[in-house]
Amino acid sequence: MGKSLSFDIAALLILALLLISCIVRKMTSGTPNRLFLAFISFNLFATVFDIWAVALDNAGSTSRFALYTAHSAYLTVHTFTVPVYVLFVISLTDTWHKIRKNLFIQAVLWVPFLIVFAALLSNSFTKKMFLVDGGYQRGEWFFLIYAAVAVYLVFVTGYMFHYRDLVERSKIIAVMSYIPIGITAMLIQMVSPTTLVEMFSAAVSLLLMSVGVQKPEEIVDSDTQFMKYSAYATDMNRNYRNAKNVDVVMLNLGSFSSINAMMGYDFAMLVLNDAVARIRKVNKNLNNKGELYYLDRGRFRMVFNEKDRETAVKAAEMLVESLKEKSDFNNLDVSLNPFVILARCPEEIPDFKTLMTFGMDFHEKLKYEGRVMYVHEVYHKGLFEIQKNIDQIIEEALEFRRFQVYYQPIYSIEKGKFISAEALLRLFDPTYGFISPEILVTAAERSGAIHRIGDYVLEEVCKFIASKEFRRLGLEYIEVNLSVTQCMRVNLAEKVMSIMGRYQVSSELINLEITETAASHTQEVMAENLNKLTKAGISFSLDDYGTGYSNIKRVIQLPLKIIKLDKTFVDEQDNPKMRVVLKNTVAMLKDMEMEIVVEGIETQEMLDFFTELQCDFIQGYFFSKPLPKPEFINFLKSQAE
Repeated sequence: MGKSLSFDIAALLILALLLISCIVRKMTSGTPNRLFLAFISFNLFATVFDIWAVALDNAGSTSRFALYTAHSAYLTVHTFTVPVYVLFVISLTDTWHKIRKNLFIQAVLWVPFLIVFAALLSNSFTKKMFLVDGGYQRGEWFFLIYAAVAVYLVFVTGYMFHYRDLVERSKIIAVMSYIPIGITAMLIQMVSPTTLVEMFSAAVSLLLMSVGVQKPEEIVDSDTQFMKYSAYATDMNRNYRNAKNVDVVMLNLGSFSSINAMMGYDFAMLVLNDAVARIRKVNKNLNNKGELYYLDRGRFRMVFNEKDRETAVKAAEMLVESLKEKSDFNNLDVSLNPFVILARCPEEIPDFKTLMTFGMDFHEKLKYEGRVMYVHEVYHKGLFEIQKNIDQIIEEALEFRRFQVYYQPIYSIEKGKFISAEALLRLFDPTYGFISPEILVTAAERSGAIHRIGDYVLEEVCKFIASKEFRRLGLEYIEVNLSVTQCMRVNLAEKVMSIMGRYQVSSELINLEITETAASHTQEVMAENLNKLTKAGISFSLDDYGTGYSNIKRVIQLPLKIIKLDKTFVDEQDNPKMRVVLKNTVAMLKDMEMEIVVEGIETQEMLDFFTELQCDFIQGYFFSKPLPKPEFINFLKSQAE
């Protein structure tokens, strides 16, 4: 009875479809993808040769040359499959740099394969691996194949267990399924020699790996065909955990967001595709040594292994030269303003979180110079340490009450005295020192901690207002800032009234200050909050008026009592055109019966100018910087003497 080819034919179909699928899905770049394609290909050719050899056996072929060639080709190609599988597993952990330094592991990887390969090459002389005279028969050295496979499978199991933290559990299960499925197939063939399931089991294992490991939709960006943000984060995190040295070329297109905002999605995609083509060309000219990633919003990354350090420098320089050239889209000249920074990790950026934080928006903070920048020129360790740990810093500040409320006095021109103050949040961390309010508020809004911080500030202000010291100072009210996120808090009005009620603070003693940025949001929740608080007798100020969001219609619609002119008005008050703007702005606001606070006053000339314009209140370093409560009280007392 001949051997059945049904399972081999099924395996051939599965493997062919898998190969086509990988190519169609463009899973061809990157070491894991290339090794997976090699794994499929070796199994595919092994299956073809197995079908040929078994077909000759079943037909009772007497051609010794055909029989020998078919069986020799099958065994030789099949010998490659398990080592390629091992290399594929290693590629998932990305630990090549460690293998290159370990001679023992290199020996385990290559010695079993070389022994079997040498035995197969010499078989025509030794006839120790197999015979074809009188039909195919295994030789006395055939056990070497099983011994080599056993070594590899033990190695893979131990290796994957050792580096299990570097690979997702679902991927480990998928890739390790090859072992039990293969052993099961071997046992079936031992019991039933005519049932050829070995190649079918390999095809099934590859199918499971394709489903469980090779998921292009998870790691490949559909617009650029570069690997996406999630893949970059996974790979870089693994590099840090592996202590693997890499060079990262960080490219942020400085003008992409504005192009998208002004010209729309379709035009932005034309620009993006042009940039992608240039980046791909640069990498091709460097023999595709860089791993390409597209994070989003015009941000790209090229990652090079340590041995390609000189190539990384060339890539950075070539990207700048290529991308700084203007492009013509629909008769429009477009400048991409490529910000390119070269970083050596972890040598120059010590950890994963700092790398991701630094790369997010450096193009918004740096001046465009049209050259490659090196990370040591722009990376300030202390600042990024704060940004990296800001969430923890905020949580500890809330837990241990490290936040402080400072007060900056506000001077009334009409009354000739200080009649109010603005409450300002400050944080001095025991490890990092002073934390910039800009970093603090941005992070708190992102995490949601801003609500607890806002409650803390309002409570501290209410405590102060309810104190005897406040009554002696003769202040009329305190201004408390509300962030964008706070304004859209569903129960903001109830929370504010609850805190004020707890300390029996009347509504006229609190003025809530919203920024132009917050006012530009027209969400229903925010409008409802402002209306509720206004009905409760609380007044509102509009801060930062004139910073770019100013909208007269918005000023009319909002329940505002006070408008605070931004410091930019003050800084440019010597400009004749700005003086015209100021004169008319003040007149317009006064006609609307609004009170005007001028921020940032630092000199007597500034004070005289805005007094002449008939502004109502002055705030700035000319009188006092923001002060802790005890110093603020002493300052006002000294002014009253």
